[in-house]
Amino acid sequence: MKRYRSNGGSNVRRWRVAGVAGVAVAMVGVGLGVAAAADTAVPTVNCASVADKLPAVPASAKAEIERNLALLNTQIQEANARIVSTQGQGGANFIQNAILGPLKDKRFATINRMETAIGRTAAKPDLNAEALAPCSLNANGGGNAAPEPAVVPSAAAGNNAGGNTGNGAAAGVATVNCPAVTINVAVPAQAKAEVERNLELLNTQIKEANARIISTQGQGGANFIQNAILGPLEDKRFATINRIETAIGRNAPKPNLNAEGLSPCSLNQNGAASAAQPTAVATAAAGNGNGNAGNGAVKTVNCPAVTIGVAVPAQAAAEVARNLELLNTQIKEANARIISTQGQGGANFIQNAVLGPLEDKRFATINRIETAIGRNAAKPNLNAEGLAPCTLNA
Repeated sequence: MKRYRSNGGSNVRRWRVAGVAGVAVAMVGVGLGVAAAADTAVPTVNCASVADKLPAVPASAKAEIERNLALLNTQIQEANARIVSTQGQGGANFIQNAILGPLKDKRFATINRMETAIGRTAAKPDLNAEALAPCSLNANGGGNAAPEPAVVPSAAAGNNAGGNTGNGAAAGVATVNCPAVTINVAVPAQAKAEVERNLELLNTQIKEANARIISTQGQGGANFIQNAILGPLEDKRFATINRIETAIGRNAPKPNLNAEGLSPCSLNQNGAASAAQPTAVATAAAGNGNGNAGNGAVKTVNCPAVTIGVAVPAQAAAEVARNLELLNTQIKEANARIISTQGQGGANFIQNAVLGPLEDKRFATINRIETAIGRNAAKPNLNAEGLAPCTLNA
């Protein structure tokens, strides 16, 4: 009996073990099935395509656009991975608040960067970032959104290297339109190099303005170009034209080149080329600027000679000679000042700024001559009052 009970108990135990094992296998199978079902039911993000909204992409922006398209794909992949890793966390709005909301902000910034990249060398597009940034969910694990393409076709690049030499900016980008500065007088040879440098500077200023229009495409409001580019350009041109007038005026009558009228620039629409500023000038023959002989058409001072009508003591000879030479130096300096200030001041400028101070210097010098002689002889009256004033050689 014990043997049979023992055998029977053993059979029962074997059946129970087998039964438990079978149930365990069955439960494992169910668990695997549930897990698999959970995996396939994980939602994925569903985002609108951006690449098909792009206009023709300038070649200079192609690499940046492709980097940002790839970034949009990366952002979606990261969002999907976060959905999987946070399954079961948070409440009903967890995915919306923790994943889709931040994803929207990232996409908005990325799409904006793409607009800006294109806008640097072409008309800035509106890709509608507000509408393309938000993503929804593919329910029941409906698969990932179609990835953005990694390569985009590019438009032919504009030739921007020429600046103001006949080449326009990228297609559709406005360029500056400035009036030519015409030198309508003969330029003194002494001023030729300076005048040509400033004419070339006018070209450089136009090139820089065109480059700034390209680099700031899409920035600011309706008056951005006027306030940030054309306004400063007008100020630079005004100063440059004034320098040209002054350079000519040092050795000839100062011309009026109409800086007020020639400084402002407008815009060429649709990328029309900026007109080039001619830089070659005709020159006049240089005058003789030595001493008191004058310099071409520029007036020179005309001073009466100081004659020593008495015998000069030997002790005073050197001092008298120095002061007579000083009178010559004063005349040379006055002539040089007339040249360097040509065109400055009003009708009385030379009288007040050159001849007046010269008279004072001559009066003092003639007085010193009288005093030097008077130390060792009778002091003469050389008529300083009458000999000090000078006039102009017309």
